[in-house]
Amino acid sequence: MIMMTSNLFLEKTVERTRALAGSELDEITVERAVFGLFYSGVKISTGQGGLCFTPVKGMPEAVCCPSSAKAMPLSGKLAGRKVAKYLADIFDGNILRRTLGIAALNALSTLCWERGAYITADGTAYALRKSKDAFEELEIAQDERVAVVGAMVPILKKLAREGHDYTVLEMDSRTLKGDELAHYRPANEAGQVIPHADLLVLTGVTILNDTLAGLLDMAKPGARVLVIGPTASMLPDAFFAHGVTMMGGVIVTDTDVALDIISEAGSGYHFYGKSAERLLIEKL
Repeated sequence: MIMMTSNLFLEKTVERTRALAGSELDEITVERAVFGLFYSGVKISTGQGGLCFTPVKGMPEAVCCPSSAKAMPLSGKLAGRKVAKYLADIFDGNILRRTLGIAALNALSTLCWERGAYITADGTAYALRKSKDAFEELEIAQDERVAVVGAMVPILKKLAREGHDYTVLEMDSRTLKGDELAHYRPANEAGQVIPHADLLVLTGVTILNDTLAGLLDMAKPGARVLVIGPTASMLPDAFFAHGVTMMGGVIVTDTDVALDIISEAGSGYHFYGKSAERLLIEKL
């Protein structure tokens, strides 16, 4: 297995998207781009939408007008740009451009799926199961050790309700409450937790913040790995080829409504079942 960096996951996904979209990619533009408090998103000219987590805590520049202007110099010029430029923005080092670039990649992935792309580049068939919560579909044995990266509250509540042995790795302990804190370990202790996990549940934000590859490198052979969240709504080829066993993202069903919601500080509680559906991506 080739050692992957998080950027290489995205590079391979962009490469696969380009191969499936073909020359049409050169004509597709972004009609609308929105930065929301929790999620950001785009609408591409073929109608599809894509979302990505908004990395508010990763923007130290966003403290005053002059420095914030440097954080996103394209403000007011985002609509009408070629989607290919958004894909290039994923790799230019600017976290806000990267965010919209991943949202555009997710929108293009939906376009590829609508045109019947359900086989990876290496020939692995997979299925898209709409309106399915990836974590709810998992059957977890009582003797399995579970490691969760990111304070994903619905997942933590399910684990607690069913009495599972779990550890949650999180950078900010303030996102955890009550009994959840008993399972908390700082993110920098991942090397002490992940190698012992039978089931590893990773927030899709690890794709955005370049930590996914390192976390996968720590996983023990045979561990089940789920990457979940709206950010993880892209073609699964590179992920399946390097240890991920299941992905849980979203399909945007009403792009303009979804973008309106996130522009008003909406989260998944506001768009699931209304303008977006949960999506389970799994191998056949």
